[in-house]
Amino acid sequence: MANMSPKKNEMPVQAPEVRNKNFSEVALGYTEEQAIDEAKRCLDCKNMPCVGGCPVKIYIPEFIKKVAEGDFSAAYGIIYKSSSLPAVCGRVCPQETQCEAKCVRGIKGEPVAIGRLERFVADWYMKNAKAVAKSVAEPNGKRVAVVGSGPSGLTCAGHLAKLGYSVTVFEALHIAGGVLVYGIPEFRLPKDIVKREIDNLKALGVEFVTNAVIGKTLTVDELFEEGYEAVFIGSGAGLPRFMNIPGENLNGVYSANEFLTRTNLMKAYEEDSATPIMKAQKVAVVGGGNVAMDAARCAMRLGAEEVYVVYRRSMDEMPARREEVEHAEEEGIIFKTLNNPVEILGNDQSFVNGIKCVRMELGEPDESGRRRPVEVKDSEYILDVDAVIMSIGTSPNPLIRSTTEGLETDRRDCIVTKDESGLTSREGVYAGGDAVTGAATVILAMGAGKNAAKAIDEYLKK
Repeated sequence: MANMSPKKNEMPVQAPEVRNKNFSEVALGYTEEQAIDEAKRCLDCKNMPCVGGCPVKIYIPEFIKKVAEGDFSAAYGIIYKSSSLPAVCGRVCPQETQCEAKCVRGIKGEPVAIGRLERFVADWYMKNAKAVAKSVAEPNGKRVAVVGSGPSGLTCAGHLAKLGYSVTVFEALHIAGGVLVYGIPEFRLPKDIVKREIDNLKALGVEFVTNAVIGKTLTVDELFEEGYEAVFIGSGAGLPRFMNIPGENLNGVYSANEFLTRTNLMKAYEEDSATPIMKAQKVAVVGGGNVAMDAARCAMRLGAEEVYVVYRRSMDEMPARREEVEHAEEEGIIFKTLNNPVEILGNDQSFVNGIKCVRMELGEPDESGRRRPVEVKDSEYILDVDAVIMSIGTSPNPLIRSTTEGLETDRRDCIVTKDESGLTSREGVYAGGDAVTGAATVILAMGAGKNAAKAIDEYLKK
């Protein structure tokens, strides 16, 4: 029987006063009963508007129908045809602005919880002894190099491996996973989940080479000399931006990238961690995106008594996912919107000793369509903090561009591609994800990796 409830099944979560002191996953996942009940809310629309909202084009009504029938194995098989990282997407993909935004049930109520169901199916599969056989084409003898093991690189590698290509992924860090392991906190995306997804790719034959900095260890030209017939660049956007205000070089000022890498990848939160990180009492996180929410919530879990998110626009303009903002508020994060830092203050030992801010008001819309923040005259004040985390965006590292002749980039050092195929100005070189768009979402990077895999396949078949 169909479930016509206007509301989604609630996601079980840790209590805020408990979770803000640990790094265990906040959302606990649906039970089988909850998943089946939620799946029965799907109307199985013939025109499938939800699929149009999915960057990797998962056959959403089909997999949900199988969940409703209790056939979770078949549901996983349907998802896996389109997505190489379902357990990741089910956790961090912004479904509310993509597939769920197109769901017909959302017109007069809440949309079907597509993301929660995808997570449930992926988790069920991981716990049930690889119940689905992975179909892989016969090896075709062709080699492809993938630069970067973040979401775009992993997706490209997975789809090419399924088509019979010999794929090698080159990762600069000592662990594969890119932003999935260094950027997204354990309480949102457990690293064991990422490892299992990577193990699935290894089972397809994908080889991973870590500690390999393309542009230093090897160049793109040298990859071709070694016999690779195509190269996909999915190296992300890991170069942090700063505001260039006085005091940014003080001790206790972090980029969000450094702070999250120390916390997530190097596990600075563990008692015996060899990774130093300042355990501040009062922390200001500057920015309003998902990365800012991650940094603020990590700072709270590391023992800060007060954590502020300082953002120059209002809550309505904040780009972070609503769910992440709500979780942060529940956990005690203090939002100081319509505020902007102008100077970081230091003490005699060159440590942070406060941040000077000005109040803002919203003016006319800027080129992004959001109302431009305007400084309120004579509104300066000092916010008492002893650490500052800058989370105002990132850009691609120029290393690959500077060592690859003929690779066109724009003024932001983003690689220029000709179209959705990801083809660059160099023959046989494709790119996607944050290396092309600048910092964006995991699922958009995955979509780019999937498109590039298709284009590489067509290119190498000529």
